[in-house]
Amino acid sequence: MTDHLFEQTTRVTAGDSCWQGRTSPDYWAFVGPFGGTTAATVLRALIEHPQASGDPLALTVNYCAPIAEGPFDLDVRLVKANRSSQHWCVELSQAGGDPATLATAVFAERRPSWSHQPAQMPEAPPFDQVKRYPGGGASWVAQYDFRFLEGQPGFAGSGKTEPQSAYSKLWISDRKPRKLDFLSLMAMSDAFFGRVFHARGELVPFGTVSLTTYFHVSRDDLAAEDITHVLATADAKVFNRSYQDQHGELWSPSGRLLATTTQIAYFKA
Repeated sequence: MTDHLFEQTTRVTAGDSCWQGRTSPDYWAFVGPFGGTTAATVLRALIEHPQASGDPLALTVNYCAPIAEGPFDLDVRLVKANRSSQHWCVELSQAGGDPATLATAVFAERRPSWSHQPAQMPEAPPFDQVKRYPGGGASWVAQYDFRFLEGQPGFAGSGKTEPQSAYSKLWISDRKPRKLDFLSLMAMSDAFFGRVFHARGELVPFGTVSLTTYFHVSRDDLAAEDITHVLATADAKVFNRSYQDQHGELWSPSGRLLATTTQIAYFKA
């Protein structure tokens, strides 16, 4: 799948003191690259790092400033390691400037253990029985196949007089199908439209400030699922003084909870 746009967008190369990547116009948002691919690029640098051990357990990305179109550097540092886990720090900057993105990650050895999943996958018809969302807007949206079951956004009007539900349930796949791995799972954890768009029924200035995604499967678990799409849910609990929360879940079609995510985002409305 080296010719897949997602592969090209998240590609990194190792340097003497840092790693390098480049933005892609195919995954562009309002004022910079889609945050999901930025996070996935950070994760790729960590996965491919020669000192990396274990599987991704958690990744937090703080978006400090817009990333300009073009190349960027990734300063990757292993902060602490023990027999079971590794703690990493990554700074993304451009042209020697201040960091535009700060990230921390935890990798862990996922050994066999007692397992239990109290959470139940939401009910949903199969992916291929749900109509595709037509998309539009930012270029990154065109790279995904969204199939809404609940909470399909409608932005044609001038907003609603009363707040609407911020909840969405949908299937998500790459528009050109790609077998799901940690990188695509990371990007899809940010592939939700801003909850404020749903609550207000209109587009407003918006941007993610901080995103954390937790992975609940090993790479062997994920490979065994052998899937190209996930069932995703997203909701918000509060909109106040220019900021909103968001929490989401990503499920395999077999009913396995693959990842959960939380974020805080800025809006102007």
